[in-house]
Amino acid sequence: MSLLLENLVSQTNSIYGLVLSAAARANELISGEQPLIQTKSKKISTIVLEEIAKGKIHFEVPNLPGRKT
Repeated sequence: MSLLLENLVSQTNSIYGLVLSAAARANELISGEQPLIQTKSKKISTIVLEEIAKGKIHFEVPNLPGRKT
């Protein structure tokens, strides 16, 4: 599995989205959620990045008041 930064960013459209998505999903896994993929990795960060690379995690920027779109 290729975890190149360019491939991961393309899944979330920005580095900011990648970081927020990965952090939120890592917190879910720490809290007991099950991985969305089968992996041999035991590291939460690697599991999260693999999930993002496979398109299992989606990041959306909320429409906040006062934010120009």
